[in-house]
Parts: sequence; structure tokens; C-alpha cells
Amino acid sequence: MTDLRYLQAYPPHLQEQVRQMIASDRLGEYLRQRYPARHQVQNDKALYAYAQELKQSYLRSAPNLDKVLFDNRLDLTHRALGLNTAVSRVQGGKLKAKKEIRIAALFKDAAPEFLRMIVVHELAHLRERDHSKAFYQLCQHMEPDYHQLEFDLRVYLTYQELPNQS
Repeated sequence: MTDLRYLQAYPPHLQEQVRQMIASDRLGEYLRQRYPARHQVQNDKALYAYAQELKQSYLRSAPNLDKVLFDNRLDLTHRALGLNTAVSRVQGGKLKAKKEIRIAALFKDAAPEFLRMIVVHELAHLRERDHSKAFYQLCQHMEPDYHQLEFDLRVYLTYQELPNQS
């Protein structure tokens, strides 16, 4: 039986559907048909502009972003696809908090929908720190298909971990 660590919180019937697709070697084809495109955001400057555009559209009053970048150190072993941090620095006699978003580098070669979902998730943390009901409502406000994209992203991560895949 295939271990579906990214899908453990989902109902057994959905997990079984994914297992059947893996067993019949159809999971990769499903993902390619559903998400055929790859995004054009390939560097930190473009990622910053992309995140700023989303922030301006949905979260104008949220704190400013000081840095948005792809991070090669974020990976699945740390269970972090993105991080939202506030780095405190002393400037003069004041303590300033710089808001940073780091996105796992594996999203450089992902579908645009997956990149948007991760950026939306991290931007939502500017307003809602916890994964609460309000947090997910905000995510859904910025990306109406958020929950489906999160599920499909978890299926994609499962596929990426299969032997001889990627």
C-alpha cells in the first residue's frame, strides 16, 4: 500500500482514488492534463513583483513585503513549501521587523496555479498567523479554487516522491 503522507487528512475514498492512479501509472498523466502549463516567474525579482501584485489586489492594508524569494533550502523534508517570517533588525534606536516570504525552489518548475496557491497562502499569513477558519476564508477570497489547488498540490508532491518520477 502506497504511503500518502501529504494526503493523510483527506477522506479514505480520495486516498484510494490516488492509490489506484499510482497503481495504474496514470497519476502523472492526470497531473499533466490538469496542469499543462509552467509559469514564467523564474527569479526572485519576478517573484517579488508577482507577490506584490497579489498583495495590492487583495491585502492593501497588510504590512509591506520587504523580501520575496525562492529558497533552495526549503524542501519537503522540512514540510515547508513556503515561509512567512518577520526578521527583526535594529536600525538606529528602533527595532524594525522586515516581512519576508520564502517559497521553496521546487515551485520554479511548477504549474502557475500551484505557485499562486503557495503565494496566496503565505500572503494570508500577513493578516492571519494561524491556520484558522478566517485564514482559509482569506485564502479562498484571494484564490476561489484554493482548496482544490491545495489538494492537487498534495497529489503533485506525492507524485514527485514516487520512484522514477518528476
